[in-house]
Amino acid sequence: MNDTAASPHGGLQRGPGAGQYELHGALTLGTVAGLREQGRETFARSSGPIVVNLGKVERADSGGLALLVDWLAWAQLARRELKFTALPAALLALARVSDVEDLLAGR
Repeated sequence: MNDTAASPHGGLQRGPGAGQYELHGALTLGTVAGLREQGRETFARSSGPIVVNLGKVERADSGGLALLVDWLAWAQLARRELKFTALPAALLALARVSDVEDLLAGR
């Protein structure tokens, strides 16, 4: 089973350990549509806590922020733990302005 949603602009890939994933490339309005359901389906097939590393995200905008908030809402409904690591500065700035920084940081 391949848990990868990839495009020339960005994607979600399985990380090095169980429940670990990596986002890479652009996380923008133009790239997140396919990632929403792919992420939910991929996460649903895993067990235990989910950790998504954003260290390889090169560009992010409000679409990327909306995707992360959507995944957090899914995780809450599914009673799953979801954490984001290595959030890019641009995404943190958007989260701060949108008053969701604590949500993304797991606080």
